[in-house]
Amino acid sequence: MNNNQSIRRLPNQRWQIAATNPEASLTLANLMNISPIISQLLINRGMETPENAKIFLDPESLNLPSPLEEFPDLAASVELLEIAIANQDKIAICGDYDADGMTSTALLIRSLRALGANVDYAIPSRMHDGYGINNRIVEEFHNEGVKLILTVDNGISAFEPINKARELGLKVIITDHHDIPQILPPANAILNPKLIAESSPYRGVAGVGVAYILAVCLAQQLGELKGLVQPLLALFTLGTIADLAPLTGVNRRWVKRGLNILPKSTLPGIQALIQIAGVQSSEGEKNQNSKSLKPEDIGFRLGPRINAIGRIGDPQIVIDLLTTDDFSIALAKAIQCEETNIQRQQMCEEIEKEAISIVENLYVNSLQKDRLLVVIKDNWHHGVIGIVASRLLERYGVPVFIGTYENEDIIRGSARGIPEFHVFAALDTCRDLLGKFGGHKAAGGFSLRAENLPEFRLRLSAFANHCLEIQHLKPLLKIDTQVNIHEINQDLFQQLNILHPCGIDNSDPIFWTPNIQVIEQKIVGKGHIKLTVSQTIDNQRQEIKGIAWRWGNYFPLPSRLDIAYKLRENNFNGKTTIEMELIGAKLPNHVVELFTNSSKPSRASFEYKQHQYTCGIYENGISRELRVKNSEGKVLVMRPENKFGLLGFNRDNAEQVNLSQPIYEGIIQTAIQALSASATN
Repeated sequence: MNNNQSIRRLPNQRWQIAATNPEASLTLANLMNISPIISQLLINRGMETPENAKIFLDPESLNLPSPLEEFPDLAASVELLEIAIANQDKIAICGDYDADGMTSTALLIRSLRALGANVDYAIPSRMHDGYGINNRIVEEFHNEGVKLILTVDNGISAFEPINKARELGLKVIITDHHDIPQILPPANAILNPKLIAESSPYRGVAGVGVAYILAVCLAQQLGELKGLVQPLLALFTLGTIADLAPLTGVNRRWVKRGLNILPKSTLPGIQALIQIAGVQSSEGEKNQNSKSLKPEDIGFRLGPRINAIGRIGDPQIVIDLLTTDDFSIALAKAIQCEETNIQRQQMCEEIEKEAISIVENLYVNSLQKDRLLVVIKDNWHHGVIGIVASRLLERYGVPVFIGTYENEDIIRGSARGIPEFHVFAALDTCRDLLGKFGGHKAAGGFSLRAENLPEFRLRLSAFANHCLEIQHLKPLLKIDTQVNIHEINQDLFQQLNILHPCGIDNSDPIFWTPNIQVIEQKIVGKGHIKLTVSQTIDNQRQEIKGIAWRWGNYFPLPSRLDIAYKLRENNFNGKTTIEMELIGAKLPNHVVELFTNSSKPSRASFEYKQHQYTCGIYENGISRELRVKNSEGKVLVMRPENKFGLLGFNRDNAEQVNLSQPIYEGIIQTAIQALSASATN
């Protein structure tokens, strides 16, 4: 039987369910006057005391120290900018081409112009320069009469360019949030949250957060803060969420404010983006200013339209979008973002299909041996292969290194890792094979000569085999707590809102419900499953509707499942209902035990639709399978992970059948019930 990914009955996942503490959960629930479900979610996020929970739920109650006390070089940075503005010295910002870098650049351009500075900017080309400030940019700044360079979202590792700038007599302020190198560049001032105490509420800010702190402190120093905070906060919120910064500490406080003001932002670029992305459905709703955005509005709708420009377009489009005060210009730029994002989506789909085809044909059968994927092909756009790497990781559950040829000799790529695998450490073992490389635990980038590719594969596989066990080679799904269907209602959903904003380090709650019955299901849209499930407890049956995005390959789902899901609100024809968004499914535990526990009874007889059958669990190589025999001696063979089985009088001449067809599904479920019943007798 083929174990190919495309014929699996269910997603290939490993579930990690958070440990429950009913006593602590109930105590916190009573003290905070919240549901035990909500208190368990808080405990899962490290909020085990009423004091911590209160600050988390009301971030405005956080006692926030002045950033001037936390960032050692902040006062010096403010002074350098204050002097440059007073002298009308030319200031140049060197940004980055991702959403964080572009929003940071726009934020500082807006604030410095408002404060009277003579300011310009440059952003390296993703395709030609790569990441960060370089010697060419420094020389151009010098030739243009720049006196002060201000890096945003880059610079902390740029020793040589910063040193060159200092040799040319330029002053340099580095604002960055990336990891600290062994030797710091010789800048006049460095602002980086990685240089401050780990306990600081500012520790998790992204590049746009550092830029926001600098801009606000400078405006305060100059007495020009009035009217500046809200526009800058809108840009901070956009960049922070789009960069996947942790929504904890000061990020949580400021993002919560920002999400409230974004719909009524005075920035034409923000309003144009909201309009083009369709985040708000009507002009009337926009004018009422009653709706707060959610992080997913930015993460999945506004952010991708900005990021698409950085990946395959010209970052100047986004800078113009976010710095103009003319709505007609902003709308034109937003339309360019939309068009580029559509192009980016098409590229991703095409590359993903090609990459999956390569994996299925060449690598899928050796995943347990290789324990990662290295997928290289020509004519892929480097700007989007990182997105495809993430999708391959989601599909196959192993670290992914994906690359394309810049020319005949050079491969340039991106990498994504799983929790047990350190991407940067893996790349470091290949240091002598690589040109440039960088990254952190979860992701990285690299370039290498094509002739080094075979050795690159071998070393990465050796590293993966050293740190990964077979059980790690499935996508990890972290689940918060069990909820029964009768507990899901509008009241619970409204209580979940107190956890918002959700994002990195405060993910949307994921629940699970055991042994549900799928009573309706159909394919909708581009391969999505719309379904209705039920759960019966004490003879009381409760139903709820749900959606499973991009699960068409698993249709139809088995009739009995354990499911993992998020909750979502569905507004249709004036009626609001709470639905499930399925993100995980597996066979119920009692079914899994039949196939994994050799001490369980493995033979039974049963009747189905007036026909007699015998069934049993049998060893077959390294796995176990269910065999069901009818009175004529014909056998149906099923392995729990596969959608297809065998049917025949012997294995050699058996035909392959789709086990999800009702006739086979019914027989299998009845056989499992018979085996389970014999296990309890």
